[in-house]
Order: sequence, then C-alpha cells, then structure tokens
Amino acid sequence: MADLFDGYSLGQQWDEMFSAPGQPRSPYTGLFSSLQPMSGEELAARADVLSQTYRDAGVTFAHAGEEQPFPLDIVPRVIGHEEWAVIERGVAQRVRALEAFLADVYGAGEVFADRVVPRSVVTTSAHFHRAAHGLVPPNGVRVHVSGIDLVRDEAGDFRVLEDNLRSPSGVSYVITNRAAMSSVLPELFGDHRVQPVAEYPGRLLAALKASAPTGVVDPTVVLLTPGVYNSAYFEHALLARQMGVELVEGRDLVCSGGQVSMRTTDGQQRVDVIYRRIDDEFLDPVHFRSDSVIGCAGVVNAARAGRVTIANAVGNGVADDKLLYTWVPDLIRYHLGEEPILKNADTYRLDEPDTVEWVLASLDQLVLKPVDGSGGKGIVIGPRADQRTLEELAVKVRASPRDWIAQKPIGLSTSPTLINGRIAPRHVDLRPFAVNDGTDVWVLPGGLTRVALPEGELVVNSSQGGGSKDTWVISPPRPSLEPVPEHDVTRIEFTTADLPAEPPAQDPGPPNDNALAQSQQQQQAGPLQGPAASRRVAGGRGSSQC
Repeated sequence: MADLFDGYSLGQQWDEMFSAPGQPRSPYTGLFSSLQPMSGEELAARADVLSQTYRDAGVTFAHAGEEQPFPLDIVPRVIGHEEWAVIERGVAQRVRALEAFLADVYGAGEVFADRVVPRSVVTTSAHFHRAAHGLVPPNGVRVHVSGIDLVRDEAGDFRVLEDNLRSPSGVSYVITNRAAMSSVLPELFGDHRVQPVAEYPGRLLAALKASAPTGVVDPTVVLLTPGVYNSAYFEHALLARQMGVELVEGRDLVCSGGQVSMRTTDGQQRVDVIYRRIDDEFLDPVHFRSDSVIGCAGVVNAARAGRVTIANAVGNGVADDKLLYTWVPDLIRYHLGEEPILKNADTYRLDEPDTVEWVLASLDQLVLKPVDGSGGKGIVIGPRADQRTLEELAVKVRASPRDWIAQKPIGLSTSPTLINGRIAPRHVDLRPFAVNDGTDVWVLPGGLTRVALPEGELVVNSSQGGGSKDTWVISPPRPSLEPVPEHDVTRIEFTTADLPAEPPAQDPGPPNDNALAQSQQQQQAGPLQGPAASRRVAGGRGSSQC
C-alpha cells in the first residue's frame, strides 16, 4: 500500500472505506485504486487548489461569529447503489409518515384519540403553533423540503439520528462540493458512474410551484431570507439564483387585503409561494414575535385565506422535536401500516420518574440532548464530560425532564480524511435531502456528508466547526447486452446439383410505348440528316434553343 494510507488505523467503529487494513469495501475499490499511487504531497496540493476554488467562489459558513470558507475534504464518501436504495426508501417512508402526522395534529387529532402519541407531547412542544391549526396547504404538503440525519453504527447499519422539517440547510454545499471536486479531480469521475446532484434546484422549484394556491396558472415563487448576516445566506442566494426566483427580505414584502406582494421597480407584484428560510417565531409579527422586523405581517392570515403558500409550513417543528422523534416508528406503523425501514438510535424518554432516576445515575454513560436544540448545541456526551458538567446537567434534567432525551452512545462510522498531508479516519454522518411535490418524495442522491475534523470528535455539525465531503452514490452497472435469441425459422439449403444446366433467358420487360411511336414516325419521315436533325432529336417538339 502506498504511503498515502500508511498508518491508517481501523478502530472498533465501522470504517466507510476499509473492511480490513488495505482491503477496500466494494463501492470504494475504484477510488482506492485511483488514490493509492498518489503521494501525500500531491493530494495535499490538490486539496489546496480545492480550498482556493471554494474561497474564490465565496462558499462560506459563519462559525464563531466569523465568515469562513466551508471546509471540504478532498476524499469523497462513496455509497453503493444497493445501500442507497435502502436509504432512499427509508427516508421517503419517514417523510410520508411525518406529513400524515402533521396533517392530523393540525386537523382531526386522531393520533391522540387512538392513543398513539400523548397529546401533551405535542401541546408542550415549543414548536407547536395554534395559529397553524386548520390551515390546510393547497396540495396537502407541509414538508416540502426535509433533511433526515443518519449515522452508521458499529454493525454498519444506518440509523436515524434526527429529523429536520423546518428549514434544513446544507444542500448548497452538496451542489458546490460536486462542482469543485469535478474540477480538481476530474479523473476520478471518469472511473465512476456517480449520480448527479445538479437537478435539485429544478426539483425544488417544481415542488414549490406545485404547492401554489388553487387556480394560479403561473405562480410567482420567492425565497425569503433573514438577510446577509444569516449563517446560511450563501445557500439562500445560491438556491434563488439557480431556481431563477427573487431573493427577498421581509421589508420587500407587503400583505394587503389577504394578498402578499413584493415591491419591485415596476410596482407591486403578486407572490404565490414563499420558500422561507426564517424561523416561525420571526415569520409573522401578527401571530408570533411582535418585535420581528425580518418577517411579513399578515402572511399567516394570507396563507389561511388560500392566497399564498408558505414552504415549509408553519408549525412543522412539532414533528422534528426530539421527544416526538421517539414515536416516529409508531407513527410509521400507524399512518402507513408499514415497518420502519430505517431504525432510530436507542433513545430514552424522561416521562417517567423511574426512567429519570436511572438516567441521572447513568449520565456518564449516556448522551443527553435538549429536545429543541439544533446544530449540536447543548449536547452532552457523558463518557467525555467532566464531573462539573455532569453535575450541572443533572440539575437541568431534574428541573425539566421533558426538555431532554437520553441516548446510548453510537460509535459513528469513520471515513478517510486528509489531515495535515496524511489520510486519517474521522467520524462522519449523512444528511439526505428529500423534496415532496405532493405526488412523489424525491431523495437527492447522496446528500451532505459532514465530518468532524478534530481527532476523536463526534459532533460533526458545521456550526461546531465540522467540514464536509462530496457524497457519491454509484449508479448500478449497465445491463449487459445479451445475444438476441434466434427465431424458429425453416431453413432451405441448395446445392449446385439443384441449379439448371443453362441460365434462363432474360425477360426484356414491357415495351416502351414512347420509343415505339418515335420509331414509327422516323420510318414515315425518312432518315434525318445534318445538325438540324440533331437539334430536333435533342430538343423535342416545342423546345427552343438559345
């Protein structure tokens, strides 16, 4: 094995590339063969070009209050087509079940009457909004875009870590990662049949237009952003540009008479669909925070009147609350009548005193997560926490058990990552993105692989300093060309003995009437002489010569 992989150590966690030292897994065979001859210096030089490409393109993410280039590792993650088919079906199944749950929560509430989920779990959620009750989207879709976070456990099985149904971010990096990688390592793409990711903006735009209010033929779609100081503003601008829609802020919108319009140089223009990247609390000061200046007053009333569609819908956060997450397998069985394709991580609800006491006694062996947290904030990994942190955590959990869930630690899988000119294992997760147009749930091939860059770190979130990898989903092999079966026909064979001794006489064919009439006229007029005769024969009757 070349120096590039020398010293690459395999731990107890599942490694994405290697099943044993120097033995790549099947989807990685081609990538390993391409990378193996490279030196660490050569790969590091290409990584520098990759980083410069990102800086030149302005691909950034706000971290610790500063706008920084988004770290992209040069070694891609590869997923085989059979494994991806399971992920694709599992993500789509989960989205359909959560869609049905949201429709029921803000509608009839049968899931409570049938005692599948306690009503208190929903009503005590910080993201349950009564303003959304009875608000039915035009095509029934509330989760237009979702990001389902997956990790691979020690056995190599994918498990769902959490659901993101409000404003999942990161898809812009999927698109830009692919563009940058194909320019820096084009030879790798020539050896692999990697499924494309560039069709995401078109799929998203089609889903947004499909959700337009009833009767709107050519809907106007806008992307609502909090502004340039938002950590994901790069993504907002990229998606708006690639979808060909206006990127607007709250001050660009006005709601009057139940109709939302945007201010333009030609006057106000009607808006039919708002793809908002603003949290519920700041979206409409009439119903939520009255001090918000980044939303649009009256937009929720316009949605209730059927004059505008808000994507994703208001109140979706109740379905990605981490406490509700523990009931999702039951919701799949209840709403779809199916068994979950993707399992949850082993999780404990702190809704019973005995469970709370057991968790408090085992804090050093568990991972505690706040139910309404995001971006990795507030997570305490017990086996790595100091005594003071655990004591402070115990006070918080005892004071408000509903605000926490406990999980058994999962040994997140590792993936080869370029660190200081050498390849080393680093922990990764995966966020596939799904788009629901009301007819089909389409899952973007690959999604965003996030990687924890510090050695041993388990928190991979970009907001916590993590990086990303280009995620390759390999297409199935082309079907082999099978020989066309011969038809059952009767064959007649001849030999020279079957041929006649003399060839048959040639049939002269039917007589030429015009030639025969011309011959008779010549015989009556006598032979023609000299050049005049030539001209008459050549020109024919009625012809003229110059």
